[in-house]
Amino acid sequence: MNTTPITNDYFLSNAKKEVKRTGNSTLGKDDFLKILVKQLQHQDPTNPVEDKEFISQMAQFSTLEQMQNMTKAMEELLESQRENQLMNYTTFIGQEVKWHELLEEFDEEGNPVIQQGKGVIKELKFDNGMPIFVLDDGKEISTGNISSVLGKPQTNLAVNPLVEASMSIGKKIQYKGANDEWIESVIQAVTTNNQLTEYILENGERLTKNQFQWID
Repeated sequence: MNTTPITNDYFLSNAKKEVKRTGNSTLGKDDFLKILVKQLQHQDPTNPVEDKEFISQMAQFSTLEQMQNMTKAMEELLESQRENQLMNYTTFIGQEVKWHELLEEFDEEGNPVIQQGKGVIKELKFDNGMPIFVLDDGKEISTGNISSVLGKPQTNLAVNPLVEASMSIGKKIQYKGANDEWIESVIQAVTTNNQLTEYILENGERLTKNQFQWID
């Protein structure tokens, strides 16, 4: 008679444990409504849900829906405000500014060393959605480093072609590559090179305005 030998595979301690899988932990209004419908379908006919309890649950559902709609509206408002704020930074291009930064050094009295300087903003770029200003000497500063603005009034900057070009930051364009294939990219920054405005793309390419076309 053939017998099957007992191996370690037959021990209960070696059994593969079932892994519980869960979906999104956040309950939305649709999930709440499904739960409510299931509750009504499976309620005890001899002891149905009272009107007061049902009205209370419906009120909770209505409150949840209103809170979700309000949250979505607030997120859209904050995103719109952030985009408007970032676009307003383009007016700094071409202006001379005074800047300061705190170094990781200390003077003889133990006070932190503050470095100061000034320069003309030649380029605006974004790093994780935050504006970075590039000065004419190549130094990069953030909005928190600017002490004061010494340049021309903003009304005069409207005729600056670099300011006008910077309004295209974030827009999609397409251009022909080396093999005449169309390549799509996004404008991340603008700069000037020998009085020629260049558009810097997210893939590192630098193009002039006549080398690409806009994508609606």
